[in-house]
Amino acid sequence: MHYFDHCASTPPKKEVIRAMAEVMERHYANPSSLHRAGLEAAKLLARARAVIAEAFATEADEWTFTSGGTESNSMAILGAARHYKGRGRHLITTRMEHASVYEAFRALEAEGFQVTYLPANGEGRIEPEQVEAALTDDTILVSVMHVNNETGAVQPIEAIGKMLRGRRQTLFHVDGVQSAGKLPIRLRDWGIDLFSASAHKIGGPRGCGLLYAKEGTSLAPLLTGGGQEAGRRPGTENVPAIVATAKAFRLALEEQPERIRSMSALREQLVGVIAEMPQLRPNGGKAVQDEQGRIVMAPHIVHFSYPGMKPEVVIHMLEERGFLVSTQSACSSKSSKPSRVLEAMGLPHAIASSGIRVSFGDEHDVHAVASLGQALRDTVAALSHLERKEGRNETT
Repeated sequence: MHYFDHCASTPPKKEVIRAMAEVMERHYANPSSLHRAGLEAAKLLARARAVIAEAFATEADEWTFTSGGTESNSMAILGAARHYKGRGRHLITTRMEHASVYEAFRALEAEGFQVTYLPANGEGRIEPEQVEAALTDDTILVSVMHVNNETGAVQPIEAIGKMLRGRRQTLFHVDGVQSAGKLPIRLRDWGIDLFSASAHKIGGPRGCGLLYAKEGTSLAPLLTGGGQEAGRRPGTENVPAIVATAKAFRLALEEQPERIRSMSALREQLVGVIAEMPQLRPNGGKAVQDEQGRIVMAPHIVHFSYPGMKPEVVIHMLEERGFLVSTQSACSSKSSKPSRVLEAMGLPHAIASSGIRVSFGDEHDVHAVASLGQALRDTVAALSHLERKEGRNETT
């Protein structure tokens, strides 16, 4: 079976599995305990935090370990809005955000905050000028994802961060779950105050995430309890998963330049196959880089629609041929509603309700993508024959 759903979750790397297993077996003490075993676990925790900080050119005490990307996003958005509500009650985000971000803003609206949701252009991106035009004297938080988890569109985070740099009352949060470890990120240079990441998107363990909070940034905690994680996230730390997470990020960053090159070629290859089939409609930009050499589409994601066809039909037919792909994000894949992301791009219902996502991993090469392309051709041919037989219109 060929697994092309790496945006949902990645197979853990062997080095990561070994690191996690070793810590589970040898260092099971609570890192808050004062005895020797507890101190050894605490040292592992501190070392893992230092590895993450070095990887992102930040300070160790700016990082909090969480249970995953959803908690990191919730901590950043809910925590910042509630702590700084005395400064203002206006927030800005986009209509394309992951559910963990979008629903956090919906919850804040119920608490009396005003939220501006920015739409995207036809390629799934916003412009810094949209953010600037939406700012008010009461804006305390702007949250924009780096890489869209459905289409792979890359937002102009650097430009937005530089534009916000002079507004001391406005924090900038970036959901980096689909970009951390995969694309270059410079938190300080880009003026990012809060940044969310997740381990299982880069060959790390499930159930472990990261939240960067720039020095001096305060957050209202979501949980009550002990003083772990500098009081931001009480509860006994998952030391084995945290050590494995640090290992996964170190490996991902070492391999990042080559991965970008190789996956860009695979993406171009699959986009070309899709373009050959008039029944399919690619979503997002075609090229990974724009004319200035900036990365505008994630190299590991290809998204397309089959208007008039339910996406689960395509997914199951590809699975029968040995290929696993997905629709929308994993968190929304069981929903029958049209994609909120594609609707935010102004796409019609037939396209927004028939999206398919393919996401690459390190095990893929030109031969694997060629096999997927052939399976996709066979699937479309079978479905087109069925549609002709039933007299259906492909675009209805």
